[in-house]
Amino acid sequence: MNARKDRRWFYAGARTALTGPAWYVALSLMSTGALARAADMPPDAAMLATALIWAGPGQVLFFGALAAKTAPAAIAVAVSLSSVRLLPMCLSVLPMLRGEKTRRITLLFAAHFIAVTVWAESLRRLPELEKAQRMPFFFGFALTCLGLTTLTSGLGYWLTAAVPAPVAGGLMMLSPFYFLAATARAARDGSDWLAIGAGAALAPLTQIFVGGGFDLMILALVGGGGAWLAGFYARKVAA
Repeated sequence: MNARKDRRWFYAGARTALTGPAWYVALSLMSTGALARAADMPPDAAMLATALIWAGPGQVLFFGALAAKTAPAAIAVAVSLSSVRLLPMCLSVLPMLRGEKTRRITLLFAAHFIAVTVWAESLRRLPELEKAQRMPFFFGFALTCLGLTTLTSGLGYWLTAAVPAPVAGGLMMLSPFYFLAATARAARDGSDWLAIGAGAALAPLTQIFVGGGFDLMILALVGGGGAWLAGFYARKVAA
């Protein structure tokens, strides 16, 4: 019975992904195929990079370093550091997935799929589900996004010559625009909107003065943490 329910919620997550989110991220990362071609790598390298690295900035760094003939060890370190920015996203989603009997290896596997699109939709949809429904829904959603994007990465490799550079750049912008829209749609109170505003205001500064993949983490701690404290004290005063 539990297995049947898990399958039902897994398929529900997959259907939700196919209503839009999976297509947005798949189209935005189609250009990683172009990066693989520019680095003289085969098309399956583009697809494998999407499956294993997943996040777009890490793939850009990976293929850029390959094209520059960077040492493999240095590439591995650089790509790993670029993923530090995803830590706040993992810390906000994984507690919602953890149940009494959830194994640590399952949470570690789930963490691999947490990037902008999966994170934004998880924050929006998981709180509405019961605890037992969240994990199968999450994997259905995340695996659909990853699977479709892996296919479009390979497709992008072959379409490189046919797609003009401005079109490729526009596709890359789909994911951040979708992220902003999904975050705004998930906002529930004033502190959420304050966090969005603080992020928009502080993002250029952290990019300039921090960078190196740590900018988003610092931005989350300062902007998001400050917004949470402001909301906490506002609720305390109102009470």
